[in-house]
Amino acid sequence: MKLLFRAALVVLTLFSVAGAKDNKSPFLHAKLIGFQEVPVVSTVATGEFRGVINPGDQSINFTLTYSGLQGAVTQAHIHLAQRSVNGGIVIWFCKTTQADAPAGTPTCTNGSGSFSGTITAANVVAIGGANVSQQVGAGELAKVIAAIRAGKAYANVHTNLSTGGEIRGQIEVVRRENDDGDDDEDED
Repeated sequence: MKLLFRAALVVLTLFSVAGAKDNKSPFLHAKLIGFQEVPVVSTVATGEFRGVINPGDQSINFTLTYSGLQGAVTQAHIHLAQRSVNGGIVIWFCKTTQADAPAGTPTCTNGSGSFSGTITAANVVAIGGANVSQQVGAGELAKVIAAIRAGKAYANVHTNLSTGGEIRGQIEVVRRENDDGDDDEDED
C-alpha cells in the first residue's frame, strides 16, 4: 500500500513539474494609442492586445480589444516593424468588406470591439518587396514569433478617418509565470 502511494505521489509530482514548464509560455502585451501611429493620430481611442505564445511556438492565443474610435473601423492586424516605422501586415484580426483580407477573417465592429482566438501558421500572410526589411512567407509563424520577441511587431486598428491606423501599440514580451504562480519579469 505504501509503495502504491509513493508511486502515485511520484507520478503526480512529474505531472505538476511538466505543467509548470507550460506556465513558462511568454505573455505578450501592447497598449494601443494614437500617439504610437506613424504619423501620430490625436484620438481618445485606446486598445489592448494580450497574447500567449504556446509551448513549441506553434500558436499564439490572443485577445484584441479597442474602444472610443472616432472613425468606422476598417481593419485590425499585426504588422512587422520597429517602433515609429510602418510595416507590412502579417496577421489579420478583423476586416470590412472593402479590405482584402484572408477568407474567414471576422468582420470589424465600430466604436468598440473585442476579438479573441488562436493564431497559427495558417493565419500568417506573406509580406515582401524591396522596401520590406523582413521577408515573411505565408505560413511562416516562426518568423512572426521571432519578430515579436525582438520587439519588431505591432498591433493596430485602422478607421475610415485614419486610414493608416487610428491606434497602435508595439507588442512586447512582458512576463512569465514561475512555478509557484507568481508573475516574474521576462528576461528574454
